[in-house]
Amino acid sequence: MKAVVITTPGDDPEVLQLQDVEDPKIRDDEVLVRVAATALNGADTLQRRGKYTPPKGSSEYPGLECSGTIEAVGKNVSRWKVGDQVCALLAGGGYAEKVAIPAGQVLPIPAGLSLKDAASFPEVACTVWSTVFMTSHLSAGETFLIHGGSSGIGTFAVQIAKYYGSRVFVTAGSEEKLAACKDLGADVVINYKTEDFVARVKEETGGKGVDVILDCIGASYFQRNLDSLNMDGRLFLIGTQSGATTQVDLRSFFAKRLTVQAAGLRTRSLENKAAIVSEVEKKVWPAIEEGKVKPVIFKYLPLAEAAEGHRIMERSEHIGKILLVA
Repeated sequence: MKAVVITTPGDDPEVLQLQDVEDPKIRDDEVLVRVAATALNGADTLQRRGKYTPPKGSSEYPGLECSGTIEAVGKNVSRWKVGDQVCALLAGGGYAEKVAIPAGQVLPIPAGLSLKDAASFPEVACTVWSTVFMTSHLSAGETFLIHGGSSGIGTFAVQIAKYYGSRVFVTAGSEEKLAACKDLGADVVINYKTEDFVARVKEETGGKGVDVILDCIGASYFQRNLDSLNMDGRLFLIGTQSGATTQVDLRSFFAKRLTVQAAGLRTRSLENKAAIVSEVEKKVWPAIEEGKVKPVIFKYLPLAEAAEGHRIMERSEHIGKILLVA
């Protein structure tokens, strides 16, 4: 098969090259999928630079989600059969024509969604559901702030939070991106380049702050996030784009009984990932099938143009997801 190989870890996306490689071999609890499409994620750019090593035993190729058709099933797999069209959460290997996937991380294609576009959902759905809902327990009537609202994570989080009855705030860096978030249902949009998001949050909540924040920025936003939270507020960290080290006034936690949480998805156990995928199928897939959560696709590129996809992502030109079509 062909796969996108990181020839030498580096900043230049041209280190991504489509090459002939060996087909993956499946274990007893896995399925083999012929990939229709895979989606780019920020973690892929870190892996390209050598800063995000795949978990032991997983594929060395980038790609954390895909859609496609099952070509083979392991002897312990009962739910899936050859010919099924599916999408899946991966620990790696999506930038390829075929990938081996643990059966517990495979999902059916939501009704009404194309096979290709289904590749845009597994990583964002599992990330947002496991953090914002399963851990931070965002509930109807609560307020929710998403940093990077126009990203793949952000565009999904806006829609699913609105579906479950939250008032949604987003930050983004251009009027075009803010307008896109508004179109998806965001109630309050904040241009972080021209506005102080803390002041705007306080203004819009009568001085209280929001209940839950999902943050990929990290260090430079940490204290400001704490200042933006309501009583019993929850901050969930999923990235450190501005750095990983900061100073904090610990007194912020006491007065408002704040909770700070953080997690990655890729390094979780197979059992934990399977539990998240099962929840996503029950709680998120109906929203997609009702047309309340829609794919937001910025661009489709052939697998051979993975480097161009990385360039677009790193220039932050996109709104939603960039897909590579195998």
